[in-house]
Amino acid sequence: MSMFSVNPHRRDPYKNFKFKVKWDGQYIPAISWVGALNRTTETIEHRDGGEPNALRRSPGLTVFDPVVIERGLSHDTAFEDWANLVFNMSGDAGMSLQNYRKDIVIELYNMQGSIVMAWFVRRCWVSEYQPISELNANGTAIVFERIVLQHEGWERDKDINEPKEF
Repeated sequence: MSMFSVNPHRRDPYKNFKFKVKWDGQYIPAISWVGALNRTTETIEHRDGGEPNALRRSPGLTVFDPVVIERGLSHDTAFEDWANLVFNMSGDAGMSLQNYRKDIVIELYNMQGSIVMAWFVRRCWVSEYQPISELNANGTAIVFERIVLQHEGWERDKDINEPKEF
């Protein structure tokens, strides 16, 4: 059985380095790293007193791990602006209750630049903002900024089908 129904000749899985992220309907420039999407469902153990000496297991609460996004530092303020909606030092209002949550979309592309999959990450908000990575006078690395997004779950966009590859 082939892993790809439209392109049965294909043997290699998709690469992890062609992707885009968008929120508020716009692609966010310079994103170079997105952490994994992960969920864990708690296991509830139980047994009836009259049953044999064995536990039963059933699913409990599901927890979604935060999503971490990094990008090279520039003058675009999208990360900082969103982070400031949760914590703002000016005035009496500590945060914006109206629009601090956003849905984001993570899109994965093949080597031809065609979108192959996408995930909707729901009701995200910035729980951690790092405006600059460490600085090193002896280094030659890029300066990154980073956000950690708490969210209420994700789902794959089922409207995106495998594209025909040439």
